[in-house]
Amino acid sequence: MDFRTARTALVHHWLLGMTGAERVVEAICDALGSPDMYCVVANPERLSPSLRSRPIHVSFIQRFPGVLKHHPVYAGLFPLAIELFDLHEYDLIISSDASTAKGVITRPEACHICYCHSPMRYVWNLFHQDLNRCGLILRPFVALWAHYVRLWDYSASARVDYFIANSRAVRARIMKYYRREAQVIHPPCDVGRFRVSESQDDYYLCVGRLVGYKRFDLAVEAFNTNGKRLVIAGAGPEYRRLKKQARGRIDFLLWVPDHELVELYTRCKALILPGEEDFGIVPVEAQASGRPVIAYGRGGVLDTVVPGKTGLFFQQQSPEHINAAIQRFENDSKSFDPYLIREHASKFSKEIFTQQFLGHVEQCLTEHRNRFNQ
Repeated sequence: MDFRTARTALVHHWLLGMTGAERVVEAICDALGSPDMYCVVANPERLSPSLRSRPIHVSFIQRFPGVLKHHPVYAGLFPLAIELFDLHEYDLIISSDASTAKGVITRPEACHICYCHSPMRYVWNLFHQDLNRCGLILRPFVALWAHYVRLWDYSASARVDYFIANSRAVRARIMKYYRREAQVIHPPCDVGRFRVSESQDDYYLCVGRLVGYKRFDLAVEAFNTNGKRLVIAGAGPEYRRLKKQARGRIDFLLWVPDHELVELYTRCKALILPGEEDFGIVPVEAQASGRPVIAYGRGGVLDTVVPGKTGLFFQQQSPEHINAAIQRFENDSKSFDPYLIREHASKFSKEIFTQQFLGHVEQCLTEHRNRFNQ
């Protein structure tokens, strides 16, 4: 048996839009051919044509009111929903996970490979940060809930035969929280979608979902102070708070079509990345457009950005350190070669991802088969 003949299922936590994790799911589907897809909830209207054309098995939670807009309300039921998927017919199970997908129950001889985008952030590395945002009344209940989710998540990690991490930072978290080794295979970027421009407009760019851990509030405060122009492309629960915080030359575009996003990357002076990313497809897309990245020097950017060649880092998350990094960039902006930056981004192409992913899957299947044949 190899991946070409194995009956294969692909399990993802939820499919509600084309973020970086869903791009990985799409690439895995293309690499494996036609795996059967499972997820807790899905919104086909917000998926790419490739994913939309595939049959997707959803859980009972899909029938709950308001789930597509407010799925976190039902988070306590996600472990049950995942465990109820009947996967006993499959030889190979790929879980794409930053939540509960790795908790699927398989038969012993099936090979379960988890492509881990991160262990659950809200109960592990971001737990205290998120807890401090809760009111005094909610805090003890959230802490108790998170305690039991951690117990389930750790036990679910033992159901995985092999882990793949999307970055060295996530590999370290997998070892810290699950005590498991992981192979690093970086997510793919469709480098061909992007192009290099010979000239730029007078703005910096932030791209991504407007959620707390991405720390767009720091970028807004930095540009409130420096008076430069900032364009923020993305939507999310932090939008109203950020909009209220912003003053001066800060524009919010919410979600933009792919072709407009390509143009935004191409014309910006540089990308600003104020939060710690697990991997971060956005900085790779910016570099594929030949644009430097000014980023907080932790997490996935340590795998994707070369300081002094394709971008630069600041070491503390504060408006002052962001502005100091911007000033360093402007003092030395001519040293960044757009074509060398794009060449670096080509290392994260879909072709390279597919080659590495399939090679590792075949290796895992062989090892797993030999283990059961002893």
